[in-house]
Amino acid sequence: MARKPGPVLLGGRGLQRRNAVYEQAAGKTANAVPAVYREPERAARIALIAGSFERLLGRSLVTGNDPVAALWHAPFAVVAHGTEADPLFFFGNAQALAAFESDLAAFVGMPSRHSAEAPLREERQALLDRVTAHGFIDDYAGVRISAKGRRFRIGPAVVWNLVEGDGTCHGQAATFTL
Repeated sequence: MARKPGPVLLGGRGLQRRNAVYEQAAGKTANAVPAVYREPERAARIALIAGSFERLLGRSLVTGNDPVAALWHAPFAVVAHGTEADPLFFFGNAQALAAFESDLAAFVGMPSRHSAEAPLREERQALLDRVTAHGFIDDYAGVRISAKGRRFRIGPAVVWNLVEGDGTCHGQAATFTL
């Protein structure tokens, strides 16, 4: 019986380095936080997601000394948008990108209203108005739409304002399970 040729196994650091480069290029490094999230200004905004959650809800969203990594690797979806007239997503963690069937380049900078179908956008805006008025809500459930057009339910969802200690608002964030 003839054997199928298997992979050639090489040892040493050269192979590890080549594999890491390949995996990173292919987007397969499970532990890597996207470089764009490590940019200082964006990293500060992402840290505000966890800080605002704790300030407003009185409990931690994530643990550890690196909120960017903790949020990226969280086992639940986390998204955040800014305060633009048509708010743009500036953060979506690995779970959120999977739920929205999107890659980072397409998600970051996308108007957050595109996360809901047009007929449901009024409902979405009403919930965002409640968050603006009350600081957070923790009773939201609804339907969202992925980049590929797939509808999916989120909830229970917590939506909160991204507020610095001095009261300056930098947007809103949400966390949800599917």
